[in-house]
Amino acid sequence: MNKGDALLKFIVLADLHIVAEGSLSHGLDTTDRLNKAIDFVNTNHADADFVIVAGDLADRGDLPAYQRFEKAITRLELPVHLTLGNHDDRTNFLSHFGPDLAAETGNVDHVIDLKGQRIIVLDSSDRSVGGSGLLETSQLAWLQARLDEARDVPVIIVLHHNITRLHTQNDFIILKDNAEFAGIVGSHPDIRQVISGHVHMTTAGTYKGIPFCTLAGCHYSIDPTLESRSGPRPSPVARREGPGELAVVLSDGEATVVHMEKFIDRHLVIAQELFP
Repeated sequence: MNKGDALLKFIVLADLHIVAEGSLSHGLDTTDRLNKAIDFVNTNHADADFVIVAGDLADRGDLPAYQRFEKAITRLELPVHLTLGNHDDRTNFLSHFGPDLAAETGNVDHVIDLKGQRIIVLDSSDRSVGGSGLLETSQLAWLQARLDEARDVPVIIVLHHNITRLHTQNDFIILKDNAEFAGIVGSHPDIRQVISGHVHMTTAGTYKGIPFCTLAGCHYSIDPTLESRSGPRPSPVARREGPGELAVVLSDGEATVVHMEKFIDRHLVIAQELFP
């Protein structure tokens, strides 16, 4: 695999939270929102190479939701790659979509090699850790091997969970083994981005020298309520109907750029009673 100068373009969706027919998620019709995202991609980004859906496909990890998601996602006119988030159920997902989507790790991890670049997609879901993310020991070893065999090309990593604290009220649900992850990822000479969803907010920064960003995703958005030296912030935080947001990744031999684009531009605060 040789580093190339051709422009790689792909889309990242996250946090779909699809529910069974006739249900809503926190008052939102999440399948309608997914359909709007699909229409936006098909209309504005038909030239993209593929789409990655970075977890929380289903709100409760149930089979009817995965069936509904599969029916909707077939409308995308681009190749689609999937991985899982904390709301997903790996057993239900693989029973519906087939065991071939699991890597030798047993998780929904895979590699995309295209235009002289490597994209590594990681399954950070673990329903036992209360919303946090976790990469198993076998996944960390798999990640190291995939990085080692691609040392001469740029690498972009996509997973559901954010890899560091954002200094907000939901910092307790980050990737738990983030230090181990960073130690492995930092061994590669050309990590371009680590892209995540999960937090329902748009952020960007670095963690131990590794560039990362998060997209607000397809579900409700959260007003970032930052930690403050002036005293505790009010709780709970406001959740808004929008924006519905996806990431457009443009990458070549020299640079990688991530654009956050809105497919829903609606910012009304959702009633707190919908978040018991």
